[in-house]
Amino acid sequence: MALRIAFDMDGVLADMETELLRQATSLFGEHAIRRLQALQQRTSKLQTLADTVEEAPSEADEPKPDRPKSDAASDDTPPSTKFQLSLKQQRQLWRHIESIEGFWESFHEIEPGAVARLAALAADRRWELIFLTKRPRSAGATAQVQTQRWLQSKGFTLPSVYVVQGSRGRIAASLGLDFVIDDRPENCLDVVVDSRARAILVWRDDERLVPPATRRLGIGVVKTVGECLDVLTQIDSPPGERSSVMDKVMRLLGLKEPASV
Repeated sequence: MALRIAFDMDGVLADMETELLRQATSLFGEHAIRRLQALQQRTSKLQTLADTVEEAPSEADEPKPDRPKSDAASDDTPPSTKFQLSLKQQRQLWRHIESIEGFWESFHEIEPGAVARLAALAADRRWELIFLTKRPRSAGATAQVQTQRWLQSKGFTLPSVYVVQGSRGRIAASLGLDFVIDDRPENCLDVVVDSRARAILVWRDDERLVPPATRRLGIGVVKTVGECLDVLTQIDSPPGERSSVMDKVMRLLGLKEPASV
């Protein structure tokens, strides 16, 4: 059976953060953004330390995690940024974004050639792919159409794009997905809580900053989309064709077989 896979857009394939940072700097000034980034780095280090020293339950005793309480309240909010802004600044930034025609077509690819490789693998392996995003509107075409145009420009013809809200897990369950690839731990948590799909977290930051519960909950962690595609290709291969090294990698990721097997 062909794998059914969903890829998140921003932070996985498209470099939204660089363009958002550029737009925020033009609005608020470089000094203000640098000050906010320094504050965020200190806050992140303190939170990581707190997460590390907190006693974690064993796998045998750990209950199935609840969906974050903020999920329902966040359905109508735009994508969050990895650099801190005040609520007032966030509203200013997204109002500014709404006025930019073709904003969602302006990004660079995080890993040049990754979309074209994904398209080639999907065609060769007969994977069924969809692309998920929470992009709000901007001037010009809809966010869905702009995203489709961007993917086509990077080598993926006829992409299926869904602009979605709410739990990624419920989406995965309703569509019968096998894998969801995302760059946000909270979205991966939704997947493992609300569906039978496997979640793969693309984490390009320091591995020491990965939330401690991620692997314990069966969420695979990779550093690049390229590494993710290597894993998916091996999973989709007959067991006899898998290398012993890749078998070990998949076991470490908790991804030995597709969820539908």
